[in-house]
Amino acid sequence: MQKSILECLKERILVIDGAMGTMIQRHKFAEADYRGERFKDWPVDLKGNNDLLSLTRPDIIQSIHFQYLEAGADIIETNTFNSQRVSLADYRMQELAYEFNVAAAHCARHALDEFEASGRNSAGKPRFIAGAIGPMNKTLSLSPDVNNPGFRAIYFDEVADAYGEQIRGLVDGGVDLLLIETIFDTLNAKAAVYAIQRYFRENHRKELPIMISGTITDASGRTLSGQTLEAFYTSLIHARPISVGLNCALGAAQMRPHIEELAQIARCYTSAYPNAGLPNAMGEYDETPEETAHFIESWAREGFVNIVGGCCGTTPDHIRHIAESVKVWAPRPLPALESVS
Repeated sequence: MQKSILECLKERILVIDGAMGTMIQRHKFAEADYRGERFKDWPVDLKGNNDLLSLTRPDIIQSIHFQYLEAGADIIETNTFNSQRVSLADYRMQELAYEFNVAAAHCARHALDEFEASGRNSAGKPRFIAGAIGPMNKTLSLSPDVNNPGFRAIYFDEVADAYGEQIRGLVDGGVDLLLIETIFDTLNAKAAVYAIQRYFRENHRKELPIMISGTITDASGRTLSGQTLEAFYTSLIHARPISVGLNCALGAAQMRPHIEELAQIARCYTSAYPNAGLPNAMGEYDETPEETAHFIESWAREGFVNIVGGCCGTTPDHIRHIAESVKVWAPRPLPALESVS
């Protein structure tokens, strides 16, 4: 029987995969590649809807997952960053949200099954599929109208219902855990947590582990909606996640002080998957795999992290170097909590 992710976290630093979008961009897909045969007559442009490729080019998505597994990733993320009906409405595909998530989970599972059958997992390490739940393109805490700060483009129940549909698809598709990631508005994340808890309660299914990962957007050390890191952590710890961490927005060099702070306050495991540095003037990422791995190894050496990987701009080569650099370091131990008499 495969070890659980909690058992693995006690033993070693786990590695999560790198960027899906970066790898998709390498293929330079045209509009026709996104449409495929099924959506050839769709009334709006579909180029850029990367989550759609789980339906129209599952071979490519499975190949990307396989490359990350080969590189040493212990956790691969489903191609579902925008796969809820609120974001999919931009492409008039909101009614396909459930199908997007099931298909993406199947892509990840097929890649993992192929990887195991190939004999490349010679060490026999358990691998896990994380159902990726992105931040949504509408926010509960911020007004999109600068002239009306009280205006909201969406309500909590709408966000929770959209996430609930996504969660149902991911679970039915066979993911091992759920990852609420790239959080810039904690209220959206709270709606996702609520949706997860409601889904498992109402469907009488065994709860899956939850990972939570936020985004610090600048040197202020705050999320876009204005929370400090400690406030962000405190706002979401009620979800009892197996890990809380940071991803995106910053490169590893800029993220370091925030990861150090999180390691000091978190009662659960910590995760960090930064970008490959900061984007250049063309919006591209120049940090090499060796450079990214060097930064992340220093976090491991100092006992800051339990799960590491890469976000925007990172590739299987980045993940390979990260996995190699952290394997000799012990994972951050959970803090011993004082008992209250």
